Amino acid sequence: MTSNQTYYPSIKKVYFLLFFFFPFLLLSQQKSSKPIRISKYYEDVTLRFVFADLKTDYGLTIEFDSQAAGKILLERVRIPRLPLEQAFQVLLADTEWEAVVESAQKVRIVPKGSVPVQDLLAPAAQAERFGFTLNGIVLDAKTGESLPNATVFIQGTQTGTFTNPDGYFTLLDVPSDTAILIIRYLGYRSTSFRLSPETDLQQAKFEVEPSDYSLETVVIAAEEDQMMQQKGVSHVSISPAQLASLPSLGEKDIFRSLQLLPGISGTNETTSGLYVRGGTPDQNLILLDGFTVYHVDHFYGFFSAFNAEAIKDVQLYKGGFGAQYGGRLSSVVELIGKNGNKNEFDMGVGISALSANLRLEAPIGENMTFFVAGRRSYTDIIQSGVFNKINDLVGPETPTNGNGPGPGGGRFGNVAEPKFYFYDLNAKLTYTPTEKDVLSLSFYNGQDNLDNSFDNSQSGFRGFGGGQQNVNFSSNTVDITNWGNWGLSGKWARQWGDRLYSNAVLAYSNYFSERERTSNTTIEVDSVRSFRNGLIEDNDVRNLSLRLDNRFQATPSNQLLFGIEINQQSVDYIYTQNDTLNLVDREDQGTTYAAYIQDEWKVIPDLTLSGGLRYTYYDLTQESFVEPRISFSYALSDKIQLKGAWGQYHQFTNRVVREDILQGSRDFWLLSNGEDVPIGASTHYIGGFSYESKGFLFDVEAYYKDLEGLTEFSQRIVRSFGRGRGPQAGAGAEAENFFFQGTGIAKGLEVLLQKKQGKYTGWISYTLSQIEHNFPELSDTPYPALHDQTHELKLVNSYQLGRWTFGATWVYSTGRPYTAPVGGYEITLLDGATEEYVHVGDKNSFRLPAYHRMDLSANYKLYFGNSPVTAGLSIFNLYGRKNIWYKEFEIVEGELLETNVQLLGFTPNFSLTFDLK
Repeated sequence: MTSNQTYYPSIKKVYFLLFFFFPFLLLSQQKSSKPIRISKYYEDVTLRFVFADLKTDYGLTIEFDSQAAGKILLERVRIPRLPLEQAFQVLLADTEWEAVVESAQKVRIVPKGSVPVQDLLAPAAQAERFGFTLNGIVLDAKTGESLPNATVFIQGTQTGTFTNPDGYFTLLDVPSDTAILIIRYLGYRSTSFRLSPETDLQQAKFEVEPSDYSLETVVIAAEEDQMMQQKGVSHVSISPAQLASLPSLGEKDIFRSLQLLPGISGTNETTSGLYVRGGTPDQNLILLDGFTVYHVDHFYGFFSAFNAEAIKDVQLYKGGFGAQYGGRLSSVVELIGKNGNKNEFDMGVGISALSANLRLEAPIGENMTFFVAGRRSYTDIIQSGVFNKINDLVGPETPTNGNGPGPGGGRFGNVAEPKFYFYDLNAKLTYTPTEKDVLSLSFYNGQDNLDNSFDNSQSGFRGFGGGQQNVNFSSNTVDITNWGNWGLSGKWARQWGDRLYSNAVLAYSNYFSERERTSNTTIEVDSVRSFRNGLIEDNDVRNLSLRLDNRFQATPSNQLLFGIEINQQSVDYIYTQNDTLNLVDREDQGTTYAAYIQDEWKVIPDLTLSGGLRYTYYDLTQESFVEPRISFSYALSDKIQLKGAWGQYHQFTNRVVREDILQGSRDFWLLSNGEDVPIGASTHYIGGFSYESKGFLFDVEAYYKDLEGLTEFSQRIVRSFGRGRGPQAGAGAEAENFFFQGTGIAKGLEVLLQKKQGKYTGWISYTLSQIEHNFPELSDTPYPALHDQTHELKLVNSYQLGRWTFGATWVYSTGRPYTAPVGGYEITLLDGATEEYVHVGDKNSFRLPAYHRMDLSANYKLYFGNSPVTAGLSIFNLYGRKNIWYKEFEIVEGELLETNVQLLGFTPNFSLTFDLK
């Protein structure tokens, strides 16, 4: 301790005028009668000074021994917006004093031991009510945010449930009004509450504390301080707030973290999309506040499209998901955005080597909140080392200044540097007019913009007919690519009574991808010749949906889910080469009408069954589909559980792979029409068991999926690969001749060992899998899919040491398959031009070398006044492994040359995050 008395006051709150929230912000100035919460930071001050400060700022009456308090020096204490009693517990933790809270604004400071110790969970009175129904809501004690999917149960009984998307829950047949209620939520302290005869049974509020804060003198830790939690058959819950401890290329990234789970490929550096149990990214249903997100990539896929600062809950279903979800073959990722701080204005700012983000949230009066989070890269202004590495790897090639070829030399002129940036914006307005109703409006927009256009000019002398002639060459190349998503949803949720909850969502979403790369070239020798070539590609996916979901708690052991859904989908795709060759020109529209019912029934205390049925009518093909689904879990003991699931699934909007042997594959979205793009179908078979103790989880799941209606677009069937010239033979063929249909299987075994508690947490996962496709017109025999990886091992580690949090991950997998030419030759045509031809080997018959890398991170939390600041450093690919992304092939003087295109090497990055109070 030092004798200097220094006090850092809280930063003055500033309300920002933002978008359509401006008219409401004035209402946030209204006074509230909410209980006092203390938010302070003190360093090297006396206890007497602290009490005087609290009296001034919070209007408290504090009785204490002034002379004794003046002799007690506090070295460093932070109170992160705690209720009055807890705030004084933290404040006095290292002293010989304790606080007696006598009223909402009166506190008496007495020596420890002078007041009898009270059991906080002891009943305050004799029980008066028995066998009743309890309706409640679970809230974040710091912000007042409702917490969805929290576990709520009565201690010592089989009575339990989960909170709904708005944080509400209903417990039937509660034994008595002095029972102990236990609430658990990922990233929060597991908390026990003793009910009392005064508990409001219709709308009880239970606040739980986040687990991510620590003090110099007091450490408050969660009972299960983990980032990931297994919740059922192939069901995983993720804590966005705790992902910061994992290494990343930039800020904390939800989808990059999901790739570290078993059964999900973790080697896809160039896409944030999820390859789940043999499925492709388009086979995942991604929902954000009820609207569908089709594309999850920023910056060529190195970052995901979701700002983790805007998301409060993530639920992942890797397979066997219930009848309430439809339209996808592989998995479901459901994200719920933050509503906004109900208690006070809150602001956060973050920067990294690539981007900056801003978060604003505040209450508007008593019943409304708003939340806004924006993120933008400044790569079009400042091109950091991280940007240059990524752009050099995946950015289109651009000419650079230098000498041109040919006698006499030459020159290039007017060369433009690539201009690239991305941004995303989340906004949400939430209104609770009554204790039973929640209204919200959610908006998202994210986009990437790349302009790689350039001008190229060259002049010099060339030999013609034994002499020299002056040659002037000029080319103007337009190379612009834009892609992104935007979505909007309006929701009305209502708790109709003790048993029925309804959630209605009207949503619209749009994914677009536009690419133009065209060149206008002029060559002047004796005369002037001009020509134009290139490609234009435009993909647009629109979705308008209306959904009504209901939950009916029939009995304490039986819950019924039922609802309807209407999806109108429009998908356009144009792919043109050299202005005249329209390879694909599609405009499709279709509507699906669906209804479902799902029954979750605890047959006996140890056996839970879930069975459902989903019916879908697809008007484009005028077909009906019935999809039965069932799952179970059986507890052999309090630690060992058996589980399994089976279900049928269909998909109507598909991302089609466009095979490119020479330069890597591309893809695009189309709507299934039952002809060249069939309706996808899959059946899931899942079985496994788990062993779980307080500190560890050992989980094993085996799966098998059959896949039908797979589609691939390939031009190699015409056996012509003129580089830059497009398909020559069969150029006039109809577009449907390039589409091929196939089937597939995906099977595997997942093993997970997780440490859930303590300063060191993390997991080890291993996946053994096989993904096989069968396209008879492309290959005589079944072949490994492009994303097939036999073995994958992942190690995820997080360690907390005081204010430091260290993270380390290591990923290993066997190499992916690819198709390669096995020979090539050139033919000189009559006009003197040369044409390249290749002989292609069996499809996906070659394998890239094994992939592995290690990533490290370190985060340090400090405080500026009462505002926490987190400084982070991450290192991607620590030991610089030269992993191969894909191979390029070209023919030079009749020889087939192979080039390895490598992924990122050693790449450091930094980040700073400010939470301004």
